[in-house]
Amino acid sequence: MSNGFRFCPSCASPLAMVSQMEDGGEKSRLRCTACDYTHWNNPTPVLAAVIEYEGKILLARNAAWGSKMYALITGFMEAGETPEDGIAREITEETSLTASALKLLGVYDFQRMNQVIIAYHAVCHGAVSLSPELVDYKLYAFEDVQCWPAGTGYALADFLKSRGYQPEFVEWIKRS
Repeated sequence: MSNGFRFCPSCASPLAMVSQMEDGGEKSRLRCTACDYTHWNNPTPVLAAVIEYEGKILLARNAAWGSKMYALITGFMEAGETPEDGIAREITEETSLTASALKLLGVYDFQRMNQVIIAYHAVCHGAVSLSPELVDYKLYAFEDVQCWPAGTGYALADFLKSRGYQPEFVEWIKRS
């Protein structure tokens, strides 16, 4: 059970992979055989921003990443906020910048992390001051930034295409 759930949150009995008929046919899901609880394991919505700052694209490096990879600002929505409010909050929390314009870029599949990414283009202003979860940032000219072949990298590529640039993708190194 790779998602980490082993016990029922309602009665603490072990969960088991059980097949049942649902709308659309038979589905196997983690279920509690004692109380019929079902762990749905639906994808989590994640917000992302292609930040345009001082005429360039701002990418940041997360403190938890061992590599030198830089990526978009991302984060989770809070209960009661809209996606637009959520990404504006995340931008401010992580960079201290203020978004003066937000435009939806698209929705992107990121199955490896069981996420659906809602990506925005954000025009931002202010002075950059990173949160403790980020250790560095870089500003890239539109023609120099490279995309990555996953989730938010496709959002960046779509943004570049919308501005008349042909996105270039970095080689993806698979770890064994």
